[in-house]
Amino acid sequence: MKRRLPAIEIALAFLCIVPPAFGQRNLVRAPAQVRVLLPQEDATLFFDGKATKQKGSKRHYTTPPLPAHRTFTYKVTAKWWPNNYTEVIRARTVAVRAGQETLVDLRQPDPKHPDDYVIRFVPTPDDVVDAMCKLAQVGKDDVVYDLGCGDGRIVITAVSEFKAKRGVGIDIDPRLVKLSTKSAKEEKVDDRVTFRQQDVLTIKDLSEASVVMMYMGEDVNKRLMPILKKTLKPGSRIVSHDFPMGDWKADKVIQVTDEFGDEHELYLWTIRK
Repeated sequence: MKRRLPAIEIALAFLCIVPPAFGQRNLVRAPAQVRVLLPQEDATLFFDGKATKQKGSKRHYTTPPLPAHRTFTYKVTAKWWPNNYTEVIRARTVAVRAGQETLVDLRQPDPKHPDDYVIRFVPTPDDVVDAMCKLAQVGKDDVVYDLGCGDGRIVITAVSEFKAKRGVGIDIDPRLVKLSTKSAKEEKVDDRVTFRQQDVLTIKDLSEASVVMMYMGEDVNKRLMPILKKTLKPGSRIVSHDFPMGDWKADKVIQVTDEFGDEHELYLWTIRK
């Protein structure tokens, strides 16, 4: 009868036949190097959600020692303000290995990993609202959309003062949607003005609108441009407060001075056949 080895003896026997290099190789540890290129020197950079302290458009980081012959991943996120209204959030998942350098270039957007945005609400002065409606030639047959509507004053004005048929405001902030809805009731236009909570970058169809108003930043404008061009009907007008739309040349640009003496630029585009 064969003698059965106790479990501990089997384990030791296995270790004896494993090549020494196997165990030694997994004990080797070394840091990885990560070089990051950023679009702005004052961008804040995060590794797996933890903020880093370096500044500048070119940064270099060293990871803790990592086991050799294994790949590790980090989520690298940059946040910056290209203007006073829009925060851009750009993230990439990158692979690193011990003893090697990885380059992370965050200077340009990647369509496969779209940027996120946080829009800071800044009310449009009333005289600028009037100028936007006049530039778009808002009238009784128009359905006016305001993307990033804030407190709702643009679509409320379009309906109450310029007699637009209907107004629709869209904003990601539920508090502002609630405030806008209350304001529409106070102005007695809630039968013709509606507000909804939604990220404007998720909008797929704007065909109902004949006028679209925007005040969100050029980066967001460029993201919305394909939907505007694709779904708006010929003759529809788009007015953007202060921000152009990439290489899409505006039909008209005007300057407006508000009651505080601040200058504003308004851009008009018309959808052609």
